[in-house]
Amino acid sequence: MKTRAYLALGLVTAALAGCNGHGEEGGEAAAVRPVLTQVVAPKDSITFGPFAGTIEPRYQAQLGFQIPGRMVARDVTVGDLVTRGQRLAALDTIVTRFDLTRAEADLADAKAQAENAEAAESRTRRLMSGNAVSQATLDQAVAKRETARARVDQAMASLQKARDQMGYTELKAEFDGVVTQRLAEVGQVLSAGQGVVTVARPDVREAVVDIPEAHAGALPADGVFTVALQSAPELTARGRVREIAPLAESGTRSKRIRITLDDPGPAFRLGATINVSLMRKVPPTVRLPASALLEDGARRSVWVVSPDGKSVSRRDVTVAAARDNAEDGRVAVVDGLKAGERVVVAGVHVLKEGQAVRLTDGAV
Repeated sequence: MKTRAYLALGLVTAALAGCNGHGEEGGEAAAVRPVLTQVVAPKDSITFGPFAGTIEPRYQAQLGFQIPGRMVARDVTVGDLVTRGQRLAALDTIVTRFDLTRAEADLADAKAQAENAEAAESRTRRLMSGNAVSQATLDQAVAKRETARARVDQAMASLQKARDQMGYTELKAEFDGVVTQRLAEVGQVLSAGQGVVTVARPDVREAVVDIPEAHAGALPADGVFTVALQSAPELTARGRVREIAPLAESGTRSKRIRITLDDPGPAFRLGATINVSLMRKVPPTVRLPASALLEDGARRSVWVVSPDGKSVSRRDVTVAAARDNAEDGRVAVVDGLKAGERVVVAGVHVLKEGQAVRLTDGAV
């Protein structure tokens, strides 16, 4: 009886061991990994930007007095509209008025000296005709007359300069525009040429934006940008690149781009904040997160989900040039995928060929 009992126990133990081993193998075969996927949707255009910028005038000038002096009046401030010939500021005229008075006096003295020299030269000629004086005396009289005339011309030039200096005590607008900057205050002593105000012409406006150096070199020469107001994105204008700064800014490694606007509306005022973007046509490409790409030397591939959504297979793809893959951390696949297919975009390094998967993004 005992022998039969031991035999029965051994058979039961072996059967249990066999069941456990079979269950483990079945568990491995049935292991399913959840995956995050993206549906392949090729695009034939990409958006360059948007980049933030401002509306600035194409033409502006920093105006200052042509003579030194103390500023006693400033008639405009930032934002004021000015017309050609309008007074913007004025200097103290006391010193220049003294210079004008002295120049007038010098001219009167020079004219008197010239009249006296001409009379002396005339008398000397009459005496010379009677042989009362020598030729040398006549020559001296003629020289004095010429010197006096030259001093009159000099005094007249000095007077004209003094009158011009009086005119320079008022700073006037050279063209119709708007004041964009104030650089000096009343009571300040200014040197000649020192800036007082900056006046801009609002009729010719352009968009100014800083673009990363890597993108600036890829700008198409004939690209038409779309410029939209940040405060009212529905208001847009179009423009073309007029100038690209030759050097990048040392801190941000960006280049300043100036875009000429085509007939901008009145809403595009000077100083307005804008967004600048460019739509470019490209060969059909698929934008995928960089995490979806498997790289093995020169080989690049992705995991494609089967039509029933239950397994994956590895497929080689062709990726665009490196410069086109620097946009938002995504890569551009130009060949190897079809519209509507699903590509695994996370956890690609733990998958195997034919791996059973489960979609976690709600797809069926």
